[in-house]
Amino acid sequence: MTKRLMSAALAATLLSTPLMAGSMDPATPEPQPMQPVTPAPVMMGGDWTGPYAGVQFGNLSVDDDVEGDDLIYGLHAGYDYDFGRFVMGGEIDYDAGPVDLGGPDLDSVTRLKLRAGYDLGQTLVYATAGAARADTDVGDADGAFGGIGMAYKVTDQIDIGAEILTHRFEDIGDTDLDADANSINLRASFRF
Repeated sequence: MTKRLMSAALAATLLSTPLMAGSMDPATPEPQPMQPVTPAPVMMGGDWTGPYAGVQFGNLSVDDDVEGDDLIYGLHAGYDYDFGRFVMGGEIDYDAGPVDLGGPDLDSVTRLKLRAGYDLGQTLVYATAGAARADTDVGDADGAFGGIGMAYKVTDQIDIGAEILTHRFEDIGDTDLDADANSINLRASFRF
């Protein structure tokens, strides 16, 4: 009977112990193949297409037959079209004075602009040229201007920038007075 009792105890012990195959060392996971890392796309250009309007503030200096300089402020509105890297557009802007020219006063300058520039992403650098009209207290004068500018997108809808222009006005108000004018403006625009 002891033989039977020992056989039963041995069988109970074997049945209650889990069976293990292999080594007692913990299993190591199989190496997984590495997945290639895809870099995030880099934005190569911004989208400058669309209408915009804004304000500007700066300085206008005049010399030749009349001289003077003073602060100016104004408004601008335009439309740009982005062709990829090349941006083309048109703009109208208005600057108010008055600027004392040592005789006549320059009341305002209105410009009709053509702009062409290069899209650097958040920054647009451009050249501009067109026709300008100077209004003075002795009469008006038409002229031409040219210059350069830069705009930087703070957000998708707001950009800030600067513009430097040089103008030539002849025969102001039929007085045979000529004027060369240079302006520098800081600008802020809202894009629609």
